[in-house]
Amino acid sequence: MSVEFPSTPRRQASFDPTTPASTRPTGVISSPHYTTTRRHSLYGTEDRIVIDPGSHIWKVGFSGEGRPRDVFFVDGLDKRPLWSLTGLDEVAGRGEEDTVLYLRLKDHLRRVFHSSLMADPRARKVIIVEHPLLPLRVKETLARALFTNLQAPSISFASSSLLSLLAVGRVTGLVLDCGHLESTALPIFSSRPLYTHLKTTPLAGARFNAHIKALLLQFASYIPPLPNLGSSVSIPTADRITRVPEELLTDAVVEEIKTRCCFASNPIDLTQEPPSNAESTATMMVPDSDSIMSDAEQESTTPVTMSRTSNVTPSQPEATSRQSAAEAYSNVIEEIYKPRSTATDVKMTVSALSPAAMAQPQSVPGMGTLIIPGWIRERAAELFFEGGDIDELSIAEVILHSLLKVPIDLRGQLASSILIVGGTAMLPGFITRLRKQLLLALEKPTRPPGTSPSKRFYDPFATLRPMKSVLSIVNDPNHGAPASATTAHNAGRAPAYSPAALPWVGGSLTGSLKIGGQDMSREKWDQAEANANTETDIGESSQTDPSTSVRSQRHMVMPDWTHKYVPWGHGPPPANTHGLLTVPT
Repeated sequence: MSVEFPSTPRRQASFDPTTPASTRPTGVISSPHYTTTRRHSLYGTEDRIVIDPGSHIWKVGFSGEGRPRDVFFVDGLDKRPLWSLTGLDEVAGRGEEDTVLYLRLKDHLRRVFHSSLMADPRARKVIIVEHPLLPLRVKETLARALFTNLQAPSISFASSSLLSLLAVGRVTGLVLDCGHLESTALPIFSSRPLYTHLKTTPLAGARFNAHIKALLLQFASYIPPLPNLGSSVSIPTADRITRVPEELLTDAVVEEIKTRCCFASNPIDLTQEPPSNAESTATMMVPDSDSIMSDAEQESTTPVTMSRTSNVTPSQPEATSRQSAAEAYSNVIEEIYKPRSTATDVKMTVSALSPAAMAQPQSVPGMGTLIIPGWIRERAAELFFEGGDIDELSIAEVILHSLLKVPIDLRGQLASSILIVGGTAMLPGFITRLRKQLLLALEKPTRPPGTSPSKRFYDPFATLRPMKSVLSIVNDPNHGAPASATTAHNAGRAPAYSPAALPWVGGSLTGSLKIGGQDMSREKWDQAEANANTETDIGESSQTDPSTSVRSQRHMVMPDWTHKYVPWGHGPPPANTHGLLTVPT
């Protein structure tokens, strides 16, 4: 017997048989700079990690993107750089220095993958932006930290100058990299860096910071914070002005002054007399985003006209009576540049401890006022354009000496495609001033006084004078009126990228297009490490220096662009042993 149940009326379900689009984030996330999703390969996602490791600032991100994901200072602003231009001669000292460098690089690389990018290092190929004179021991330490500690599948090193040219759509040009430790000019022809024609100078960011600090210690003024609020009426502002204490000018304060207050101005004609009304007593206030001034300190922002010698209270009168060689040089700079400067003084609030508060057990931080002279803001950058020393060439002389070393038939193409990169080049007016300085150097020099017309005098850039009409900087924002059709075609034609980000952008582009340098796999590195350990045991038994064999084995797998060409996807075919071009079949 079957029992029938009454059927209940049901609503007709209206649904789409297709899978609805989910708004939840999935494992494959598309980049904000292009619409396609990231494809997967054998080693994981194809977007590579691009690292631009500098001695002072690192820039990291994914390939295919238009800007880095993270830019950070190495160990903050008040720490020493990761490496320097000088090394230790002792074997024991070199080993300890390499160990410290490895530990610091390992911590920074782990921060890059786990904090900045949040990516798995075992599934990402890495592109290292290599600067022209990056020490080989730093390259080895980077590779060892990535391979042994983070288990990266492969690493490829690419020249930063070549990547910068690629970022602006060129394969031929002369790249000036103004970094923190040194400034380097490297000519590149058809994607081939000409390392034998490289020129360098130590006039860079570190020297500029030291120059600014020395000028501020001698010519700037400082208004310390009030000991208490009740003394604001009894102590006038003019009576509290003192010299800048050295402990106040930390690396962070000097870096902020350089980036927010300084700029490069037009060249000075020393043959003309300075204007009589050049000195200005007007001041402007630079607000500090991290601090708020009290009412008593806001009262001190009124313009104060003071004499450097009358209101200075030196801590050691005997020491100030004897000027050192550096102070005498600074006085000469002041006599030359101060009457010819039109910039106004700047007052900037800095965090400091007042002398009265420092004596107390519970010291309270106060806000002092640092008065920066206008001529220092405007003329401190003259350090880069003053030449004369063969060991410390100016920035313009570095470019011209590099052009003198290249073959004469390549000078026109290189002079018409000059590219300026690096963090120091971000100084306002730096690139425009450099172009004017190059044009001044290529002008016909005047005969020194007292020499006879029949006597020849040395003219170092006589052969480069025909290049004046075609000389152009491709990323000059104020290139002026073009001198020729070549200058009009090249000057100011680069994309509006920051000069400091151009090497990283080039690395991002090569990683996306897969046209970068040759990859160095982890298997090849492990094999070189095993061979190095074997030769170390043999070297110890024969009482020889084991570090030589270990480094020689590592050098075999590390790319050295100074001894062989960069394996790039562009450029002419390589020459064979007979000196003829190899024509591909």
